Amino acid sequence: MEIRPFKAFRFNPAVVGDVGKCIAPPFDVISPSQQEQLYQRSKYNIVRITKGKATPCDNDSNNQYTRAAQYLAQWMQEGALKQDSTEAVYAYVQDFQLAGTALQRLNFIALAKLEDFGPPGCVRPHEQILNEQLNDRLKLKKATEARFGLVFMLYEDRQKIAEKIIEKIAAQVRHTSGGQEPLIDFVDDDNVRHRVYAITSKRDIEAIARMMSDKTCIIADGHHRYTTGLHYSKQSNNPAARYQMLAFVNVCQDGLKVLATHRLAGNLENFDIDQLIAELKEDFEVTELRFSSVTGGDRARQKMLAMMKAEYDNNETAFGIYAGENRFYLAVLKNKQAMDSATPDKSAAWRMLDASILHKLVLERLLGIDQERLAKGQNLEYVKDTPDAIDDAISQIQGGQKQAAFFMNPIKMQQLKMVTDAGERMPPKSTYFFPKMHTGLTIQKL
Repeated sequence: MEIRPFKAFRFNPAVVGDVGKCIAPPFDVISPSQQEQLYQRSKYNIVRITKGKATPCDNDSNNQYTRAAQYLAQWMQEGALKQDSTEAVYAYVQDFQLAGTALQRLNFIALAKLEDFGPPGCVRPHEQILNEQLNDRLKLKKATEARFGLVFMLYEDRQKIAEKIIEKIAAQVRHTSGGQEPLIDFVDDDNVRHRVYAITSKRDIEAIARMMSDKTCIIADGHHRYTTGLHYSKQSNNPAARYQMLAFVNVCQDGLKVLATHRLAGNLENFDIDQLIAELKEDFEVTELRFSSVTGGDRARQKMLAMMKAEYDNNETAFGIYAGENRFYLAVLKNKQAMDSATPDKSAAWRMLDASILHKLVLERLLGIDQERLAKGQNLEYVKDTPDAIDDAISQIQGGQKQAAFFMNPIKMQQLKMVTDAGERMPPKSTYFFPKMHTGLTIQKL
């Protein structure tokens, strides 16, 4: 993949104050309540551009996209957004904790020449995308002629060339008197620390570019943003549109973590958990975990999760189910030929994904949530595996807002590679790379 340095536009602390208050998570994980919080956090928060509020009075000439363009122009004119004077590849360091363990993920941000999806090309998607989000991002790009969010790209380099350069720069900043401070340094709402440094050494930039020149990359997160970039580059007469701001992560580092994404089903007519379990037993081994008290419920939930983990470690397909009535369930696929007949056109790697099995054999076949209903988003909600995710999902079932929760194990990196090597895409939201790469750290103006 061809990469190059660029002069990013960044928030100017002399005008905006605390730059951390101007940064936001990716647009597609921001809830309406979080959107409001980000609006209140700063009048310069990037959410006003990437996920602006719609109003009943919106029309073709005044809408969230035209307002985004107005914000961008105004902030540039005020100096709230200022372009760096020197071309750089940007080192992006994220410090976080999972299960009490301190971890660090080292990333770098650069422009990359957009490539059509492969094979034979060097960019491989791994998830299906939704047309509604694709159209949304394309409208924003056309209105602003800029790129704000980071596409999260995976590559493999056992020599860890980029990581050594990033570690060197961060160490110099810490230990050298008068050394360059991080361009950005803040802690987000999930207690993740984000730091950005400029790599301006020609030698370091060339070393990273050489390392990347023969790499094949997998899109970990940001499929809509990358696909929009492809469409826009082909529609635009601007040669700068052929290069997109991307963030790159080496899979050969301990800080690369994939978490699960759970599913919540609702708005299903005539849903009956007993009927679902009976039908599941044709292809799955189902274990029921009953309880009669709050304490018993906690024990049953923990036992379900432990059993899921054991099946995961044994390379088996398993997921948990909760639909109220004081019962958790563990479902383990026993009839693997069921996926062969359900998806004969897919590879063996795709057919053995937990998400593929859940979507094809349960959601689609038994509950009627097919691709069309998935696209409309009326029956299924995706829940990232945050610390409170399972408790929140259970509360929604008990409160009657949803009818059934399906608890998932995370995918393994080897599965991701095997599916993309086969030129296939996983079901939507099969992966949850944590932490998220935030938006507004660097901006590419076309």
